[in-house]
Amino acid sequence: MRLIVAAVGRLKQGPERELATWYRKRAAATGRPLGWREVEIIEIRESRVQDRDRRRTEESIALANVIPDGGVVAVLDERGENLDSAALAGLIRQWRDDSRTAACFIIGGADGLAPSLSERAKVRLAFGAATWPHQLVRIMLLEQIYRAGTILSGHPYHRA
Repeated sequence: MRLIVAAVGRLKQGPERELATWYRKRAAATGRPLGWREVEIIEIRESRVQDRDRRRTEESIALANVIPDGGVVAVLDERGENLDSAALAGLIRQWRDDSRTAACFIIGGADGLAPSLSERAKVRLAFGAATWPHQLVRIMLLEQIYRAGTILSGHPYHRA
């Protein structure tokens, strides 16, 4: 199963990019025995359109275009569910066991996602009630994917 993190915006060189790369590589290595392929990062260029709704629509169309056929969609949404790590690991295991071709985690731009993309989501995830910068959301998501792999493989990284 492919694991894809599709996000609006690029991580620039620096500590955020290094940390994201570190967790992505660890997640891929941990997930390989579990039937995961490498964790893919797809960065979508931010729209330059001035109108907020058009900008959100353009970005959502670009994000929707990277979702593979048969892939399950999970969006990061401040109004989403606050799943604990074990529950997220359970979802990823279920998707794998259901022979889903991919799990695609979507991180929208500053204006959020168009309803047409948000409605495709099998699950909406939140990292608490706080508002987080998109760069940190990506890092936290990659860490949680890595943690899910450790939970599913029985590795001691996760101590509940």
